[in-house]
Amino acid sequence: MLPRLALTLLALLGAAPALAPAGAQEAPWPNRPITILGGFPNGAGTEIYARRLAEPLSRALGTPVVVDNKTGAGGNIASDFVAKARPDGYLFLLGTAGTHAINATLYRNLPFNPLTDVTHIALLGDVPNVMLVNQQRTPGLRSCADVLAAARAQPGSLNYGSTGNGASTHLAGAAFATTFGLNLVHIPYRGQPGAMQALLAGDVQLFLNQSGPAIALIQQGQAQGLAVMRGTRLPALPNIPTVQEACGVEMDTSTWYGLFAPPGLPAAIQARMNTEVARIIRTPEFTEWLVSNQGIVPPVDLTPEGFRRVHAADITRWAGVVRSSGAQVD
Repeated sequence: MLPRLALTLLALLGAAPALAPAGAQEAPWPNRPITILGGFPNGAGTEIYARRLAEPLSRALGTPVVVDNKTGAGGNIASDFVAKARPDGYLFLLGTAGTHAINATLYRNLPFNPLTDVTHIALLGDVPNVMLVNQQRTPGLRSCADVLAAARAQPGSLNYGSTGNGASTHLAGAAFATTFGLNLVHIPYRGQPGAMQALLAGDVQLFLNQSGPAIALIQQGQAQGLAVMRGTRLPALPNIPTVQEACGVEMDTSTWYGLFAPPGLPAAIQARMNTEVARIIRTPEFTEWLVSNQGIVPPVDLTPEGFRRVHAADITRWAGVVRSSGAQVD
């Protein structure tokens, strides 16, 4: 038999891992896969952006970056999930002006605070709307002037589709109707596929869609663009006039994409993530993809503080549009 002292030493050696210092550091971040969550179905602009960002971000951080979706409630399910998640640097949210500015007024009872229950990482770009028509179904609508004339001649005769009640595509149409004093009928659909199919089938006459999917439809010859709903033309659609050029009134219904983390993210992780995302966006290849493929305007200020300022201002900006549209979700 072993002496009592030897048995005691063996017991202590076996317990050594448990006796590690309480302040021992976890492996440096990141040391496992990171997830970027989106709140909309496959094929949505947010998912397209997240997947494009994930590859260079994975290389920069030296760990896999996975894109996933939690859909429903206008993006609120994903937003609430991230708002309540552990701020350990392994979960981020690709949010929008819809999820974190429009929904602040649109929904009566949100389970999270859109401005404070996040850590701001970086603004990812402004997303303009483009007024689309299907001239095979509505040959009389060849300009914004035609749309205004038809809507005024027979109030309530023109429909416009959207990707959902309270979505940015809905509120862009509502803002257009309010600006010009028109009676347009809103028909909401469940996401991009339904709204685009409605336009192609002639079930709606107008669709003020986000620039990325709008560019694809125009380039494929399936729809025609009558106006870009902002103050300057898009390089990807140089022949389509601005709303001021086409309709005679200046307005801007652009929204944005942004990268968030759960509240309380350590400052060092926030800074590192911001640095890498900003560097990727500024590369010529990524900027070209944003501008020429998606019609997204790259942000000027890529700091977390700049993003928070835009975010806070947009909650106020869209509150007025939501109230004037009458849209409300319980």
